[in-house]
Amino acid sequence: MQNSSSNKNGGASLRWYGVITLFVIVAISYVDRINIAVLITDAAFLEHVGLAATDRVSQGFLATAFMLGYGVSAFVLTPFCSALFGVRRSLVYGLILWGVVTWASPMFHSYGLLLASRVLLGVSEGPLFSLASAYIKAHFRSDENGKPNAFVNMGTGLGLAIGYPLVGWLLTQFAWDSSFHVLGVMNIVLGIPLVLAFVRMPSGHADGVKPSSFGEAMSRVGGIVKGALQTRHLFVVTLLTSAALAYLWGSSNWLPTYLREARGFSMREMGWLASLPQYATVLAVFGGGVLIDRVGRERVPFIFMGASVGVALSVLMAINAHDPYVAACCLVAANFFWGLQSPSIPSTVQYCSRPEHTASAFGVTNGVGSLVAGFMPALMGGVIGAMSHGAGAGPAAAASSASGFFAGFALLIGTQVVVFGCGLMLWLRDRARSAHTVSGSQLS
Repeated sequence: MQNSSSNKNGGASLRWYGVITLFVIVAISYVDRINIAVLITDAAFLEHVGLAATDRVSQGFLATAFMLGYGVSAFVLTPFCSALFGVRRSLVYGLILWGVVTWASPMFHSYGLLLASRVLLGVSEGPLFSLASAYIKAHFRSDENGKPNAFVNMGTGLGLAIGYPLVGWLLTQFAWDSSFHVLGVMNIVLGIPLVLAFVRMPSGHADGVKPSSFGEAMSRVGGIVKGALQTRHLFVVTLLTSAALAYLWGSSNWLPTYLREARGFSMREMGWLASLPQYATVLAVFGGGVLIDRVGRERVPFIFMGASVGVALSVLMAINAHDPYVAACCLVAANFFWGLQSPSIPSTVQYCSRPEHTASAFGVTNGVGSLVAGFMPALMGGVIGAMSHGAGAGPAAAASSASGFFAGFALLIGTQVVVFGCGLMLWLRDRARSAHTVSGSQLS
């Protein structure tokens, strides 16, 4: 039925233009997110906002502020976007808001104002993945949504892979504020025309139909939220999402420093080695999407289970490897296995929710997951600092720093234990549900 709706609106191929558009927007959004991570290495930027180069806590909290705004927005604003504006207009309004906020950020001359801008940027980007999930749910059946989900999620890895060198190049060629201006303009000039041209919901879909009164609007929002909270396995999927995102944000935040300080790579080596896991993620996300469509919906939990084992073993091998290049290759493998499980998350939400509640249901899982994952880098930093304390100078200090990073990265293994347990629980529950359905049909 969803496919036929797509065909009535310009053919099955047209729906893929919308998927490509969402892929581009996700990639742009991830470049926005890591902009600050590069800029905090620039003395002029730190002086502009009144930060000391040694104040790592305040610098790190700029990323946390974004994740707090992002998580709350994904959870709270998504049902309003879905009910009042629909997918297409919500994306346009979001692109305008985060484009303006990004472009105007250099005007903020204090740390507090910059912090507020990061929260606002997170708020404006929060509904993005939920809206993308709603679009895919409306245009693709459950047995064919693996590849579109994978393609959209590939924007995550691509944005991280190209974001660091792009912002770094802008920083070396121009003043630090140029990165904000370029990214702000890119969001609006590139993103909005693509959405207007290619993101369209099927005919007859309630997307974007304005309510006739405030009471009707609130009633519609309440119905969406209520329906989202009735999504099958919502708690398990939310816990799984939290653990998966905790790995992503923990590993991506500490990987460059790990390679530099714990493994002794030069600055040049660290740069290209840190980008390899992101490209591995892009490749694996596409492979994971193909795998979803091949194995069938009932076997998707096995993807979570198998990939989580691969991630955990790869990180464990990286920690225990003596050769630094072997350790780096193991972390590339870990990101590859993580990429395999990534598209299974939105696919599972779409499978467990009704079409009209998909955006809000994904808002719950992605919002809560982002809030939890946002604290993972800080938790790893605390462990790294605690295990590295009091070593003195020289080789003893280097060895202590390495042991601290090994202990911090061991937390990433714990995230995959949670993913494995949640995948097993989803398989057992779906198996019991299928058995119940079969027995009920036989009785009737």
